[in-house]
Amino acid sequence: MPILRYLESPLDDLLRRAADRDADAPAVVTAGAAVTFAALDREADRVAGYVRRTVRRADAVVAAATTLDAVFPAVYYGTVRSGQLLALLDPQMGPAALHEVCASAGVEIAFVPGPLAALLAALADRLPRLHTVVVTDPAPRPASARPASARPASARPGSARPASGLPLPLSVPVRVPAGGAVAGGRGACAVVALSAAVAGEAAGGPVRRARPGVDAVACLQFAPDGAGRLKGVRLTHRNLVAGAAQTALAHRLGAASVAFNHLPQYHAVHLNSAVHAGARQVLCTDADPFGALAEAARAEATHYYGLPARLDRLADDPRLAADRADLPGRHLRHLGAIHVSGGVLAPERARTLRDALRVPVLQGYGLTEVFTLSHHQPPGSRPGLGAVGVPLPGTECRVVLPGGTRPAPVWSTGEVQIRGPQLSPGPVEETGPAPRDTDGWLSTGDTGYLDADGGLHLVDAHRSVFTCDDALVAPSVVERVIGQDPRVAECIVADWPDPARGALVWAGVVLREEFDAGAPALLDVLDSVAEQANARLGPGEQIRRLEALDAVPRRPGGRPARRELRLRLHALAAGEAAA
Repeated sequence: MPILRYLESPLDDLLRRAADRDADAPAVVTAGAAVTFAALDREADRVAGYVRRTVRRADAVVAAATTLDAVFPAVYYGTVRSGQLLALLDPQMGPAALHEVCASAGVEIAFVPGPLAALLAALADRLPRLHTVVVTDPAPRPASARPASARPASARPGSARPASGLPLPLSVPVRVPAGGAVAGGRGACAVVALSAAVAGEAAGGPVRRARPGVDAVACLQFAPDGAGRLKGVRLTHRNLVAGAAQTALAHRLGAASVAFNHLPQYHAVHLNSAVHAGARQVLCTDADPFGALAEAARAEATHYYGLPARLDRLADDPRLAADRADLPGRHLRHLGAIHVSGGVLAPERARTLRDALRVPVLQGYGLTEVFTLSHHQPPGSRPGLGAVGVPLPGTECRVVLPGGTRPAPVWSTGEVQIRGPQLSPGPVEETGPAPRDTDGWLSTGDTGYLDADGGLHLVDAHRSVFTCDDALVAPSVVERVIGQDPRVAECIVADWPDPARGALVWAGVVLREEFDAGAPALLDVLDSVAEQANARLGPGEQIRRLEALDAVPRRPGGRPARRELRLRLHALAAGEAAA
């Protein structure tokens, strides 16, 4: 196994060191331009200066939406460089989840795209600490103002000329009063464009009062936990810097690498690992998987990061079969592997892509809720049911027998435990470490076994969180929204398998007696419940199947029987697919 070495320094030093090593190398490439490491570092300085000048409390929390653009890296590293705590927001959050995260973290400043800015403006009176919303959408430049060096549509994305700065927004694409502010819990909440916010900030100035220790918390990641509840997890500078080094080492990222990012949002682990390695990142927002594949070929990508649902659609795309003889040879000659990120791709789909493109399709394993990896499949791995590979460099894995810490024999099933420097010290609401044994082992709640080579094979995952299209769904968030309907006595949410989309939201509701009418009136009530709930939910959280229940299934202790319910739903979905 390669030896893991990483700097014991603050997270934003990754960007500073990359800029010092090769200032003019492209760091992030979008459809319009390439931003160099030096330019990205300067913009991070400006964001850091603005944050330090704007916060009102020493312990202020700054939120940033993980949008897949060239602005997010500057906001990400700039906020960390300012010394303030950063909370990450899913760009596809619905209003209920957005309010829950911002209220829980006590967010003062939020860097978000226009749609989230509009939601925050509507929620401002319920978020007493929020006083500034910074809109990060890049404004389209008029054709006459576009430089002659801008890349034409047919040019290779990886060859775009590096830009000296970021395509920052020129206007605020959100409805606000003429004064640029909305009513807040304790006064007005200002809504400003990012370009206006950082206009007076100079790059390279002192922006941090004190250099934080590597074990200080740098970031809060809010996402569904193993029980499907929306929770915040603390990530230290050490967690994030070590995770960057581990991923770069395992994926063989280097300064000559071109990492093609075809994910719906910016996962911090992919951003940090590429910056750590000095690799070029090409961002693709084309929702068409085949179109993205062609763009990756033009960019001469060496690493392709894709979502399971999108790769599943790609495996079924008839154009892939039609171009099978041509794509691998001339178009994808630089591609070393396709990496499945944010979920699991069925082995038969992975084999289809591997055979058609003649490149490895590699999966991994970790804590999905914070996009932290612990295992990876090295090149040459064969797709197999439940196979997730070997531990990342510096990570240890063991399988223990139920009810204790005694290791299970090879090929024997038990609970998966991991430990490593990339693992969070614990949830936001806890000040101590996460629940671990005295030796630092973290119980994942998943069941699996180790093979003779140390490879991990998952048998069952006890988490109720699931992915729908591009969104990670927390059942408890959907349940809370449904439960606020006065017609609903109680409810439960689970995933209904869908090969093309990952999963759909299934909800079972117990109606109050006065609304529990017979058909067809019952169908009208259920339609109305779903319609009202969907108005407050994000795109991936939309209820697609709603069923009336006599009672929520529960275990003897009273807890919802989620695992049993999921098994029933999966069996029903399989029956429908076979019919």
